[in-house]
Amino acid sequence: MSAATDGAARRARRPPRTGWRAVVHAIALGLSTGLLVIVAGLAVVLIVVPKATGSTPLTVLTQSMDPTLPPGTLLVVRPTPVEDIRIGDVVTYQITSGQPAVISHRVVSVASSSDGSRTFTLRGDNNALADPAPVTAAQVRGVVWYSLPDIGLVNQLVNGSRSWLVPAIAGVLLAYGAVMVTIGTVSAVRRRRAAGDADGRGPRGRGTHRATLG
Repeated sequence: MSAATDGAARRARRPPRTGWRAVVHAIALGLSTGLLVIVAGLAVVLIVVPKATGSTPLTVLTQSMDPTLPPGTLLVVRPTPVEDIRIGDVVTYQITSGQPAVISHRVVSVASSSDGSRTFTLRGDNNALADPAPVTAAQVRGVVWYSLPDIGLVNQLVNGSRSWLVPAIAGVLLAYGAVMVTIGTVSAVRRRRAAGDADGRGPRGRGTHRATLG
């Protein structure tokens, strides 16, 4: 019998996983697949789409836009020409022009001056009063393109302070890899032992063979 045929015969004789081993294997496979899908989805939402469209991922930190955009919501803000901004749009703007601090509120009115420039009055959905000063075109960062509840917390981790995040992710991946290698090694050893016993090469098989020769 050739090596290929012998290997095929061993695989055919290999008993299927049953009982708790089958359950553990199914759970591990499901968790691995689920983790991969989640990580890939987050990468698309937080990195790929914003990079491809020139958008900015931001996290809602206050309750001014409740209940539409509660704290922890991820906002993806896409640059939009000021002439395309309409009443009802949620606009992200710099509190002070040129400074990084921003607010995302809804446009409640638009005003045009004689020179063609536009200003916007904005108000949080949860606020009784409009924002104190009209927003100029220079302050506008863009319009909220889409939002995802609670994902903003992940955005804070990914795009915030990364001094501890990278080592933590590396540690988790190393631990996961070590567990997978250990499980694979133990499974391979058990399969070899089972195949050896079935082919008469295990301890019992060798004892029987010697008895027959004697």
